[in-house]
Amino acid sequence: QVQLVESGGGLVQAGDSLRVSCAASGRTFSSDFMGWFRQAPGKDREFVAAISPSGLKTYYADSVKGRFTISRDNAKNTVDLQMNSLKPEDTAVYYCAGRSRGGRISSPDDYGYWGQGTQVTVSS
Repeated sequence: QVQLVESGGGLVQAGDSLRVSCAASGRTFSSDFMGWFRQAPGKDREFVAAISPSGLKTYYADSVKGRFTISRDNAKNTVDLQMNSLKPEDTAVYYCAGRSRGGRISSPDDYGYWGQGTQVTVSS
């Protein structure tokens, strides 16, 4: 089983940038599809971005396309999310997730393991 630990969250102002990271341990995750999701208070968990095992293919929610960039380093077992031009509506707990089997890229139900989350707060 893979354990995930997120880091890098914090409080920033609108327009700022922030990078959140996810470190994996337990076994190599180089064959796994990895994603970032977020959940704001009172809302469902929503898809943010995903990356293929090789890192060659990336996917983004429309709300973050052009502002966020997902990347991975399989040698270091890490997945990062670079967030630029942050908006107050980006405020949420951000979760890293992974799956070793096929499924829908944007569905939280199709990811088999999760981190504990890291809080990102964007003030206006």
